[in-house]
Amino acid sequence: IAAARKVCQKLDIPYHVIDCTAEYKKIVLSNFKAEYLAGRTPNPCVLCNATIKFSALPLAARAAGIEFDKFATGHYAGVRFNQENGRYQLLCGKDPRKDQAYFLYRLSQEQLAGIMLPLGSYTKAEIRELAKEAGLEVCDKPDSQDFYTGDINDILQTEPKPGNFVNTAGKVLGTHRGIWNYTVGQRRGLGISADRPLYVIKLDKEKNEVVLGYEEECYKEALVADGLTWLSVPPLAEKTEIQVRLRSSQAPVAAEFLPQSADTAAIRFFSRQKAVAAGQSAVFYDNDGYVLGGGFIKGTQNAAV
Repeated sequence: IAAARKVCQKLDIPYHVIDCTAEYKKIVLSNFKAEYLAGRTPNPCVLCNATIKFSALPLAARAAGIEFDKFATGHYAGVRFNQENGRYQLLCGKDPRKDQAYFLYRLSQEQLAGIMLPLGSYTKAEIRELAKEAGLEVCDKPDSQDFYTGDINDILQTEPKPGNFVNTAGKVLGTHRGIWNYTVGQRRGLGISADRPLYVIKLDKEKNEVVLGYEEECYKEALVADGLTWLSVPPLAEKTEIQVRLRSSQAPVAAEFLPQSADTAAIRFFSRQKAVAAGQSAVFYDNDGYVLGGGFIKGTQNAAV
């Protein structure tokens, strides 16, 4: 808040503080807690953008009497209107290492119509240089790393729930203090000795088990996604080749989109993918860098779908 205030003073533009902490706690943090305790790995930034940053915040600003034509943010992504299909489209940022379109895939057409994303055509280095030329102290400010500055156990606030570590055959390998302390693909901090490194393969809430396996057991051929939303195109109703990103830091990979219902689809990878975690987002792209849509990873499959 202090840094933003200094920037506005330097640029001689109005500065307002809009408090959305109540909505953030009620929607984002409560969802984060529920997902973790259910053995899933949520991405709170995705939910925050759709419900708080691009919804509650501009609504609260208008309610406070602040008039504006567009709501602009510093996300590294782009937005444009496609005259041919009558839809606003979300475009990846110029710098693939800093692209943030992944986090915006759940925005609605109404939200896209009311926003500006001016940094999408710049790299982070170019923006830092512009800030330096403008004499802004934030030009060398470190990147923010997470949505919460404390320990996630501050949010979870739950008692330990001991259970078993098991291998993929069901053999007990040791005990854990709660499945929420682990994520799919995790290798370090397991405290289980083996002839080769072990990875978290699955979190089983019903059995309160953390399933461990070797690296080759981490790879999956397909996933099922639900809660689908669509941006640059209308909902895909038939089998379609797409690009899909399973984590914000991962490059999109080639896959086949196989619709199962209006809300659910199977995604079959052309090459097996490692550590596909339930609760994370699978975001769909075309070959031109537009975000088609996406959904939440419900589960994974090894057999053909």
